[in-house]
Amino acid sequence: MTVNYSRSDAKAAARREFSGIWAAMTSPFDEHDRLDTDALARDMDYLVSDLGVGGVFCNGVMGEFWALTHDERKVALRTVVDASRGRVPVLAHTGHHSARETIELTRDAHEGGADFAVIINPYYPATGIEGFRAWFRQVLSSVDIGVWLFDTNFSGTTLPLELIDELADIENVCGIKVGHDHARYLETLALVGDRILVCEANESTWLENMRDHGQSVYMSSSTPFLFQTTSWQPMREYTDLALSGEFDKAAEVAATMEPLRALGSKWLHGQWVRERILPIPFIKAWSGLLGMSGGEPRVPLLGLSTERRAELASDLVSVGLL
Repeated sequence: MTVNYSRSDAKAAARREFSGIWAAMTSPFDEHDRLDTDALARDMDYLVSDLGVGGVFCNGVMGEFWALTHDERKVALRTVVDASRGRVPVLAHTGHHSARETIELTRDAHEGGADFAVIINPYYPATGIEGFRAWFRQVLSSVDIGVWLFDTNFSGTTLPLELIDELADIENVCGIKVGHDHARYLETLALVGDRILVCEANESTWLENMRDHGQSVYMSSSTPFLFQTTSWQPMREYTDLALSGEFDKAAEVAATMEPLRALGSKWLHGQWVRERILPIPFIKAWSGLLGMSGGEPRVPLLGLSTERRAELASDLVSVGLL
């Protein structure tokens, strides 16, 4: 799906296109640690054809962007765009600590068919608001594609709200993904929600955000393909109900997902909270057990032991995913 819009129309285009559940894709590697484009294309087809996602986010945190080479990021983006076959919009993460590299990757994503780009907070070296301001203004003034900000604690930095307020006025800034706690999401929404889309990709608050705060897109995480299968899609079901205004029915369906949330707390977010280790290895193992590419992460992240993988499989059986 090539979304045609001008730089000045980016905000309006985003409001038209971002709806429903979007998935953050992983990057599969083969037995020789090479990017596996065939597996990536198969994952894309599964997400769109079998799970019916509204869009995809590639080359992001779930995609181990820090472990991909410059060329691999370009190849991965084009693979996803080609595999989408125009069925859903593609959001490409193009962030890098280098402003010049970010500009090049963002321009390339635009040329390669991405519909929008997302840029993580510059994560090295440490800086203050003036440094952030200069970095973002250099990047945003050099690209025409619609850009989402990605304010996440995974980057080790937090964008000052004062700066988010300023950046929301730039014509091609169309959204922000808030990767902090719920209170920060609400604070950001109150500040800039009248100008750009504000998204919290947290399944446990997704229904509340649709019902009480007008959020219309879950953009985006691995939850859509970890908590659902081809034959059982409670997240998609309650999302459709909520977006149609049937919130009581949506709540009934959402309540059935409590065992899945407990499992997510154990294997995913809990890993980050307890050990400050990104849960990518667990996400890949989990999705692999459900029939996606899965596979090993790249170092310094390490794959699961045989024992841990067996424990995860047992847990997936216990909640009906396997």
